[in-house]
Amino acid sequence: MYTKVKYSNITMVKWTSIESFQFLLLALFPVILYEVFELKWLHLPWVPIALIGTAVAFVIGFQNNASYDRIWEARKIWGGIVNSSRSWGIMVNDFISNEYAEEKANEVELKEIKKELIYRHIAWMTSLRHTLRAPKPWENFLSFKSNRRWSRKIDIREFKYTLEEELEPYVSKTEFDYLLSKTNKATHSISLQSKQLKALKQRGLIDDFRHVVMEKALVEFYDMQGQSERIKNFPYPRHFATLNHNFVWIFLILIPFGIMYEFDLIGRNLMGEYPTIGKNFVWFSVPFSIIVSWVFHTMERIGKTGENPFEGTANDVPITTMSRAIEIDLREMLDEDPATIPNPHKAVFDTEM
Repeated sequence: MYTKVKYSNITMVKWTSIESFQFLLLALFPVILYEVFELKWLHLPWVPIALIGTAVAFVIGFQNNASYDRIWEARKIWGGIVNSSRSWGIMVNDFISNEYAEEKANEVELKEIKKELIYRHIAWMTSLRHTLRAPKPWENFLSFKSNRRWSRKIDIREFKYTLEEELEPYVSKTEFDYLLSKTNKATHSISLQSKQLKALKQRGLIDDFRHVVMEKALVEFYDMQGQSERIKNFPYPRHFATLNHNFVWIFLILIPFGIMYEFDLIGRNLMGEYPTIGKNFVWFSVPFSIIVSWVFHTMERIGKTGENPFEGTANDVPITTMSRAIEIDLREMLDEDPATIPNPHKAVFDTEM
């Protein structure tokens, strides 16, 4: 089961509840000093704060665009894997035959060869998705307490089962031991495919042209594997991420000191007609400071959640679900008994955190 969390206003409030409380403290502290303890000098002009806010908006926008590009590129890569995998299934089913063979293979042997090639491809996807789910030091989704609470709603298969458990059904014992002895299991799964294609060509079960076409398909799988690994192993530049985070918090700390004074000026203008409201109008700066802080911080945090599209969050590329869909398609191409084919992973939408 792969859980996706449906966004709503309530969900967003819960997701940012801890930070919202921090913004409340940041907004209250200067107003208490200014109004209760009468430290009237404790304020800052709004113009320089607004300039900082403009700069922060630019860096947050850059971060969000870069994060979205990483998610979209990852989605296109795995869309390519879906299409190429189906093409692989067609080639395996239709290219391998006795048409050019001097020593004919019986139907049972041909069916077993096709099954090996299809299952080994599923083993490649299994190895690849486990590699992409492996945690990296810069992946920071679980550094937020609210994210940890949210992640308990997300049922990620690669976190529940080991690669050994998931790989074993798709390859022989010899190949299983061979793959586990290698650092990059996905790379060597494709290598085994190429070796078998060479053996089939030598037997005449595929001709030269078909061999070239199928080898080209394997090269395409290598390309898409490399593209996925590039996104996984090269993070959003950390100096940008660190500076963005620091700039946002500098701005959040300064906001109350500027808004507070502006609201105090408005209150003074209201003293003549509405003395009670005018005297206490400075306190209305607290909710406005919270709103402005929440918007900027939430936008920055949304960008962070998209930096690593294979991390295993509710909003990344659902490679587990996509792999299962490919497996179902390929095994149906082999005309397997529907009772032996696994069911699709269901996307569960949940607003409760």
